[in-house]
Amino acid sequence: MELIIDSINKTYGNGVQALSNVSLRIPTGMYGLLGPNGAGKSTLMRTIATLQEPDSGSITLGEIDVLKQKDKVRRMLGYLPQEFGVYPKTSAYDLLNYLALLKGIHHPRNRKEIVTAILRKVNLYDLRRKAVSSFSGGMRQRFGIAQCLLGDPRLIIVDEPTAGLDPGERNRFYNLLSEIGEQVIVILSTHIVQDVRELCNNMAIINNGRVLFAGTPDEGLYLIRDKVWEKQVDKSELEQCRQRYKVLSNKLVGGRPLIHVYSDTAPDPSFRSAENTLEDVFFAKINEVL
Repeated sequence: MELIIDSINKTYGNGVQALSNVSLRIPTGMYGLLGPNGAGKSTLMRTIATLQEPDSGSITLGEIDVLKQKDKVRRMLGYLPQEFGVYPKTSAYDLLNYLALLKGIHHPRNRKEIVTAILRKVNLYDLRRKAVSSFSGGMRQRFGIAQCLLGDPRLIIVDEPTAGLDPGERNRFYNLLSEIGEQVIVILSTHIVQDVRELCNNMAIINNGRVLFAGTPDEGLYLIRDKVWEKQVDKSELEQCRQRYKVLSNKLVGGRPLIHVYSDTAPDPSFRSAENTLEDVFFAKINEVL
């Protein structure tokens, strides 16, 4: 199955163009949608999830017209928004059981088996009697994935799922998403480059509502191969460097800025070749130096 997004446009009432002629082909597997905050990622995710209408364009999931056959899409969809609420005193088991009922799993015995199996899958079965509101951030995200898996979805959308997670919870979440993504389409919307690099076989970079790149991470890295250079400078030199070079990024190392610069050759002998990273691809596209 393939999700095909064709020429989607969306402008809000305040004049902000959230999506501009967005076209993507998303196959089975993990697909990373990478962009800064406000890039249009959440607008696109809500549109795919049938929560809002675009101004123009089309979206198909296999043979289903997503914009016209919303009920069919919702039966095949698992959605984990950036923030989701829970009933404060409801246990993980009871809440997932209730959500399963809303998903159309009516037979009590069948529903119990499904809910139990999913809680085991996300490693929350031993905590099934605890209120979800008492869960840590990582546990809540795993519960969010649990509700995504109800109804055997063919398309799963997760929006900024690892924001605020500690490294251990993030790794557990990575492993869970990777396992799920072997059989279905999983769209991972994030501004965290590492998430895409570690999880996704295909990706797109979006900014200001426009698709700047679509392909594999390796194809993105090929665009900057042997064209990223680095050196440490004094803080007082940063502005001058920005004026002289195509500076992709800078970060403090030992209290001094380390700059990454895009250039076909070393800007001067003081620069050394930098290891190519997906973060450099991201900044090169966002800064429109490619």
